[in-house]
Formats: sequence, C-alpha cells, structure tokens
Amino acid sequence: MSKIAAIKPLGQSIWLDNLSRGLIQSGELAKILKEDGIMGVTSNPAIFYKSISSDPLYTGDLAELKKQDLTAEQRYEALVIPDLQAACDVTRSIYDETKGKDGYVSLEVSPTLSHDAVGTIANAKRLWAAINRPNLMIKVPATSAGVIAIEELIASGLNINVTLMFNLKHVDEVLTAYIRGLEARVAAGQPVDHVHAVASVFLSRVDSLIDPQLEEIGTPEALALRGQVAKSFVKVSYEHYKKLFHGTRFAALKALGANPQRMLWASTGTKNKAYSDVMYVADLIGPETVNTVPDATLALFRDHGVAALTLETGTEQAIANMAVLRKLGINYNLQGEQLQTEGLKQFDDAFIKLLELTA
Repeated sequence: MSKIAAIKPLGQSIWLDNLSRGLIQSGELAKILKEDGIMGVTSNPAIFYKSISSDPLYTGDLAELKKQDLTAEQRYEALVIPDLQAACDVTRSIYDETKGKDGYVSLEVSPTLSHDAVGTIANAKRLWAAINRPNLMIKVPATSAGVIAIEELIASGLNINVTLMFNLKHVDEVLTAYIRGLEARVAAGQPVDHVHAVASVFLSRVDSLIDPQLEEIGTPEALALRGQVAKSFVKVSYEHYKKLFHGTRFAALKALGANPQRMLWASTGTKNKAYSDVMYVADLIGPETVNTVPDATLALFRDHGVAALTLETGTEQAIANMAVLRKLGINYNLQGEQLQTEGLKQFDDAFIKLLELTA
C-alpha cells in the first residue's frame, strides 16, 4: 500500500492541491486517485495561473477565446469550467462510493468579492449552475462577508469549502454559519443529507509569521514554540469541532441526516527547511478531517511519510502552547486577522495575473 493511501483507513481524506488540463487528460489524475487513495481535488487562482501559463493544452483554446468579444474573466471561466467538469467526472466514482463524503473538486469564487456578500453569493450560484456537478465545492473565504454568504449558500444546498481560517474567531463563525444554513434548509422543508462542507485552516503561513517573533523574544520558552504554533492551533480547533458536531447543538440536524462540516488542513507544504518536510501531514492525521496536499509534499510523504493517528496526541500540550503564546504577548487572534488579510491579497494578486494572461 502507498504510504499516502495508508492514511485513508485512519479516517482522514487526502485531497490533491493541484489541477490542470494536462493532469486530467494524461490520465495522471485518475492514476493518483487510484494508487494513493486521493479522495478529492482543490484549486485556487495561483494553481490555475500556473496551469494556463505552462500547460500547452490551453494555448489553442485561449487563442480562439481572445478572438471573441469576452472579458478576461469570461475567458478564464471558459478555459477552466470544462476542466472542473472533467475533474468532477474523474472523481465522481469516489463521491458515489462514499455517499457524498468525498470525491469533490473545489473552485474559488472571484477573490475580488471577498468583502462582498451579495456578489459572492451570486458568483457562487452562477459557477455552481455552470459547472453543474454534484461533487463540486465552491470555495468562499472566511471573511465577515464570506460568513454571510456561507450561510445563504448552504441554505441553498451548495457544497462549500471555506478558506483562509487562521484563528478561533474564524472557526466559530464558519462552523456556526454552516449550522445556521442547514437549520434554514430544515425550516424551509428542504433535505440536508446531501449538503457537504469543509472548513479550511491554513498552516505554513502561521509559523512563517510567528517564528520570527518568537526568535526576537529569544527566551527558551519562546524558542521552544518555533514550528509548533500552527499544529497547536489545529489541535485546539479540532477539539472545538468535536464539541460542536458531536454535541447537543448539532444533534437534531444529525438526526435528519446532516453531515458535519469537516475540518480541512491547507497550506501544508513545509516552508522552513529546518523542520520536517511532511510535518503538516504526518503530525495531523485524525478522523473526520481532510488534508489538501500539493504534489511536492505528496511525493515527500510517499517517500518517507509515516501514517499514524497523531491529531489527538498532545492536545493538552497544544492548549498549553497557545497559552504560552499569550503569556509572551503574542495575540494570536490579531495575528490570524493579519494572516487572513495577507492571504486574501495573495489570492487577489494571483487572480489579477490570471486575468492579465487571458486579457
């Protein structure tokens, strides 16, 4: 068994954080799904920029689209919608076999709408209708406007992948918005058993921001936290998830067939070469979770990763680590807001580059 496939029996789904026309048409995507037990696919503007700018399979179609009276965004969508549909078709058997738990392909709403709830809702519904696949997930950022949109989109029966969560405020708002959306469906007499969502906590960016602050403080207590904050926050978030979705608040919805909004670990490629190159995968394996992993990190785990239940080990230490962070004067909630703002800008910048490519 592949070392990656060995994660699946432990209750965690590994999704591939990459998508391109070449990956689909070459059969490589289907091969990875089969050999490594990959259960889904995620994309973002940076991934599509890389794909469209480097994959020759787009060249002819883009040239034809540039002859038409279309906006750059319309050309971008005309290029990627068939890819999303094809990817959904490749993963559809997983969706069917898991009764909708996995087999998803995720597409981002326009990053220009991150602070526009009405625009996000309209954009998400339009993309959902255009792609027309039950195993599509629409990605919406965990901004204040995004949270409003999430509730409405869940109430409308769409599958949602919430992105750019960095602190417990984001976690609280997103998970409760999902529950309110399901409650609205129930109140309207609509079924809830087919609606699925994930809530994505981003990891490597956390340690990249916090580590230099710990080094500046320089005490043994501070230095011991280097490379530990993102993983500690994940463990704390997971405890929060379990209390909510295995508690009384969700019980009535669960009785009606509703699915919990699984936690997803994103940005899981290690940036600091001083740390294990698979730590955001190997150290966070646990049930009812998803980890979306880039190709390079998958290759590393395939080579020397170890699949073991690790997510629920060291939870007390994780809680203590977050307390030490506060004691050191580092306000993690504020850091999370900064990280979300920076993440939004990165996605927005990538989207601008993407539209320049299709202009």
